[in-house]
Amino acid sequence: MEPAIKVKDLSYFYGVSKKRIRALNSISLEVSRGEVFGFIGPNGAGKTTAIKHLLGIIPSRGDNVSVFGSSPSLSSSRKRLGYMPENSRYYGFLSSSELLMMYGDICRVERRILKKRVPELLDIVGLSEKASKRLSTFSKGMLQKVSFAQALINDPDLLILDEPTGGLDPVARKKMREVISVLRKRGKTVFFSSHELSEVELVADKIGVIDQGSIVAEGPVTDLLGGKSSGQTLENYFLQLIGDRE
Repeated sequence: MEPAIKVKDLSYFYGVSKKRIRALNSISLEVSRGEVFGFIGPNGAGKTTAIKHLLGIIPSRGDNVSVFGSSPSLSSSRKRLGYMPENSRYYGFLSSSELLMMYGDICRVERRILKKRVPELLDIVGLSEKASKRLSTFSKGMLQKVSFAQALINDPDLLILDEPTGGLDPVARKKMREVISVLRKRGKTVFFSSHELSEVELVADKIGVIDQGSIVAEGPVTDLLGGKSSGQTLENYFLQLIGDRE
């Protein structure tokens, strides 16, 4: 069975000719089905560029990137994806309920299913009482919750989250971890990037560390930290791995 995500020797440059900047340096990683994978690295390390390849926003040449064994640029692959961007920009005149219905229509989810799923998702993210409120009145944290709900609207097999806990309070973070745990039990795959290393340590089965466009570490969290009895934290491990950049 093909893994949920497979990246092999992927390189990518921004710019042209002599001004080209290497964003990804022959990276390789693999994410098994039903796994929660944390993708971490400092600012400018290449995380977002890698995610754009996984989504098919940046097409990769050849078979460097595959999602469930197929190119992420194919519509059949995209149907199986859910994506939560780091910064959500939605139409402020829409309500959260209207937004989810719109995304459901875009994903071609049947209306009869949407009428049941939308209120369920709003309940899951704690926005049931705000279902009819305009998004222009929402705080950053509330917009993050809406963004998480829209990523789930098509019941995706692979959920890709870019900094999902930014702007969330501790209660909302805990709730998101619980939802991710439920998705894992249902056999869903979750790939997420985050600077909140304590959150990554709590929820991820495996991690990949990217620095200056290269994968510098990959594996189960407990193995990389030296076992449960080591007393090592992911934050300390990360800082030791990439060094002090100040």
